[in-house]
Amino acid sequence: MKFVFFLFLIVWSMSSVAQSELKRENMLVDGMDRAFVTYVPPTAPQGAKMPLVISLHGGFASPKGQFHLADFRPIADKDKFMVVCPASKHLWHDGKDNKGIDDVKFMDQLITYMISHYNADPARVYVTGISNGGFLTSRLACELHKRIAAIAVVAATMDDGEGYAPVKPMPVIYMHGTKDPIIPDKSGKKFGKYIYSQNEVLKIWAGIDKCSPKPEITYLPDAAHDSTSIIKEEYINHATGVKVIGYTIVNGGHTWPGGWQYMPKFIVGKTTQNLNACEVTWDFFKQYKLQ
Repeated sequence: MKFVFFLFLIVWSMSSVAQSELKRENMLVDGMDRAFVTYVPPTAPQGAKMPLVISLHGGFASPKGQFHLADFRPIADKDKFMVVCPASKHLWHDGKDNKGIDDVKFMDQLITYMISHYNADPARVYVTGISNGGFLTSRLACELHKRIAAIAVVAATMDDGEGYAPVKPMPVIYMHGTKDPIIPDKSGKKFGKYIYSQNEVLKIWAGIDKCSPKPEITYLPDAAHDSTSIIKEEYINHATGVKVIGYTIVNGGHTWPGGWQYMPKFIVGKTTQNLNACEVTWDFFKQYKLQ
């Protein structure tokens, strides 16, 4: 496992992202220097409040790697929203054993910073993440529910540890491959925690969101001819419009749908091209705002 995460670090740190488009910044959190990389559309309207997407990288990865893997910039240019990719201290500390690092507090302060320095719209703050960043995304939905309008999680779910108790309805998406070799799409003990399957986590959120108990199911064929296909499950609260959506990527791996094959298939599995996670995520996010 350590070998796999080490390879993540090597490959993602080599990702090339246009320097002129991105701004690296820092802030102090509990006296600790924390870094993040910000993207603002070059034609952003002056003085207007814009939505904010916080995009969380996986374990031992980097903000620049996340911009390359999950590239929201073309969509941000078109629809005028900001993207910020914060940096972990090797791993996101999303549970009790945080070694003095409070990543929930970091995200809370980051949202405040983006609102005050970039005029981000406090009613339209969204979070997405992959793998270790996906687990933190789930925790933020539980702990920062007063600040986040919707989330989207890739190649991760939620565990039963500290901070993982949803208390407020929230629109959520979860995307998981059936052949993910790192975070298998089934429940059980992993990394010393009980991890919910995607099916379980969808039902948890559907209950919190008071959605219909039976999902609407859509099957998306292998239009890309890459031996993957998509099963979409959609739980809906017809009174509020809140949705809980699961995308099961049949034969998909520990990858970002529609992204690049950042490591060989025998290590992380296949990257489906039958679903563009960036487009799906933004189309979902833009429907919602905090009330």
